[in-house]
Amino acid sequence: MINKKSNKVTPKRKPVKRKKRKSKKANKKFNLLKFAIETAAVFFLLGSLFFILVFLGFLGPVPSKQQLHKINNPIATEVFSADGKILGRYYVQNRSNVNFDEISPNVINALIATEDTRFYEHRGIDEIALLRVFVKSILMRHKSSGGGSTISQQIAKNLFPRIDYGPFSMPVNKLREAIIAYRLEHIYSKQEILSMYLNTVPFAENIFGIEVAAERFFSKSPLKLEIHEAAILVGMLKANNYYNPRTHPERAKERRNVVIGQMAKYEYISEQEADIFKAKQLGIKYRIISYNQGPAPYFLEKLKPQLLDWCENNRNENDDPYNLYTDGLKIKTTIDYNLQYYAQQSVKEYMKNLQKVFDNHWKSRDMFKENPGIVKSAIQRKNSSGINFEEELKKYDSKKRTTLFTWNGLKDVNISRLDSLKHYLKLLNAGFIAIDPQQSTLKAWVGGIDFRFFKYDHVTARRQTGSAFKPFVYLAALENDIAPDKYFVNQYKVYEDYKNWAPRNSHDEYGGYYTMKGALAKSLNTVSVEVLLETGIDETIEIAEALGISSDLPNYPSLALGVASISLKEMIEAFAGIVNDGKPVEANYLLEIADRDGNILETFEYELNNNPVVSPEKCRAVLNMMEAVVDGGTGRGIRSIYKINSDFAGKTGTTQNNSDGWFIGITPNLVTGCWVGANDPRVHFRTTTYGQGAYMALPIVGKFFHKTYSDPKFTSLKNSSFNLPNQELLAMLNKPQYKEILDIEKREFDLASIFKRKNDDTKLQEKTEEQTEQKKERRVWNKIKNIFKKKDEKSQ
Repeated sequence: MINKKSNKVTPKRKPVKRKKRKSKKANKKFNLLKFAIETAAVFFLLGSLFFILVFLGFLGPVPSKQQLHKINNPIATEVFSADGKILGRYYVQNRSNVNFDEISPNVINALIATEDTRFYEHRGIDEIALLRVFVKSILMRHKSSGGGSTISQQIAKNLFPRIDYGPFSMPVNKLREAIIAYRLEHIYSKQEILSMYLNTVPFAENIFGIEVAAERFFSKSPLKLEIHEAAILVGMLKANNYYNPRTHPERAKERRNVVIGQMAKYEYISEQEADIFKAKQLGIKYRIISYNQGPAPYFLEKLKPQLLDWCENNRNENDDPYNLYTDGLKIKTTIDYNLQYYAQQSVKEYMKNLQKVFDNHWKSRDMFKENPGIVKSAIQRKNSSGINFEEELKKYDSKKRTTLFTWNGLKDVNISRLDSLKHYLKLLNAGFIAIDPQQSTLKAWVGGIDFRFFKYDHVTARRQTGSAFKPFVYLAALENDIAPDKYFVNQYKVYEDYKNWAPRNSHDEYGGYYTMKGALAKSLNTVSVEVLLETGIDETIEIAEALGISSDLPNYPSLALGVASISLKEMIEAFAGIVNDGKPVEANYLLEIADRDGNILETFEYELNNNPVVSPEKCRAVLNMMEAVVDGGTGRGIRSIYKINSDFAGKTGTTQNNSDGWFIGITPNLVTGCWVGANDPRVHFRTTTYGQGAYMALPIVGKFFHKTYSDPKFTSLKNSSFNLPNQELLAMLNKPQYKEILDIEKREFDLASIFKRKNDDTKLQEKTEEQTEQKKERRVWNKIKNIFKKKDEKSQ
């Protein structure tokens, strides 16, 4: 460029580019982006740190893959009958495991349709479900959007309980569960995960696992659950107690129909099928099998010490002693499930009726006023502090809310401790046992009316036996060569050698002569004492002890009347020995113990006693006598009321004041016994009409055999026959059981009558001759008198 003033050429200037100013809006966006990136980085770092802390277990233990390979959640030990049915469980958690192929497909389909629809597609974490929860639940605040946890995550929650970290509890636990779920999916198959979930999930009423739930609410195995039943159990998982079909049937039905709808939605069933299942009733068949409730709770309590001892002396794969409550052992016993069920049913049915009779019997009188010692003794037994009785009694006036056992169901009442105590004191209780005499195996055991409220086992409790002891007296007599056709006089007698003791018959009836068979049938105390004294008290005690009775037996004539206190178990084992041809019987009940997988750990074998302690023939003779008790004696109700027409022997027993009622019921292959009474012997019926064994205990045995013989399974038991004694014994046993007078007395009476008649004739003749002489004397005297009279008249 030319400068005109200086004619110089100047270089051309480049145009200066001006910087454009950034707007405030652009700056703000930049700052926000920068902040977002920095925040994301911080969150990423914090999240990574958080993940690492959780993953490495710094915020609570996260099981490794090796640990997850050995998942060992507590499993209840199960006790089974000889025929493989569950009798009860020992547990910390009432849980039982089943395999996938033992679960109905209906349960699997209902579970997946309701809890995890993409179960077969994800690897433990369902990202789509999580996104749905984030959008609907967190952003849109929809409460019905469903949960984001997969079945695998729920397993993690069930197996490894959540830990409280305050405000961080949810994220820590959720991440921990996600990590565990991911590991589970890499270790186990989908089928194994489903069965694991269904074995660990809690249901209502503090039970765990699908097997216990199916058993509790439908009385069936999980494999046999129908669609509407599976829907009820799966529906319960949302809120266990809220949807309990027993306590909240309408809620449970509504929830069930939601599950059925889900199954239709995901095409596990058609809409038409869904409508059919929604229309069904709940169909609950409720049955509790736990430790306190079920077919055999008293038996489980009896079995427990032996199992605990076994566990203490045996070690598992980890070289630790077995744990009865968590190791899932499987125990097989000799109990027959049907017989146990019939026994328990018979006890409950009759005791409910008997309690009504007892309450009516006492409704117009107060037994506790008539005998205040009953309450006093009960309070003193509970008073361990040594406080004065009157002071302790004042504490019983306070009222509190409690649950009472009644035969019309449990009652929640506000009641004083004293009234509660009286309520339980007035309740009658019972014990029942059945033994196979040839195999020495226990078949049924009912220790009381309800184990939840009455822990005391009346099968092992010692109570006075009354006349139920008499067969041992007669057996001892036969063993000591007293013939079964010998007659004993039935008379009231005072025994001066025993402090003027005088036994009476229950109805105060005397007279005539009885064989031992007749006396046993009529349960005559007078004859039993005479037989005992003729046999020998020591000899009788020796026989009873040889047959297994270990209780103290008094060396006194009243032994014949059953004053000894003996347990029902001892009595029935001893009678089983009689049926077993004099070979003692000790009931066995444990067969085998297996681990949770069914591997047998130990089998128990018992050597039977084949050495008779009493003559088999004499045992058969006593059973023949006991048949007479049932055919026409005090036990005839077995025939007349319960229609047992097959071979049956029995014996009633009633103690003083009607405190104890007994009945022994014997068949060739099953020996049973029942005791009935109150815990305190001073609580009893006032009359023998109701207090006798034939009224209190016999009906339970009668009901038991009526139910048993109605079951085709026990046809062979029903048709079995007793072994007969030899012909000589049998002939003597078949002699008339009663005679008004004996033959020898009749002959003596006839001779005496002849002599009496002759004597009377002689006396009559002598009297006649005397009267003739007297007449002659009077005539002579009259003549003399007349002579003197005439002389006097002449002199005058």
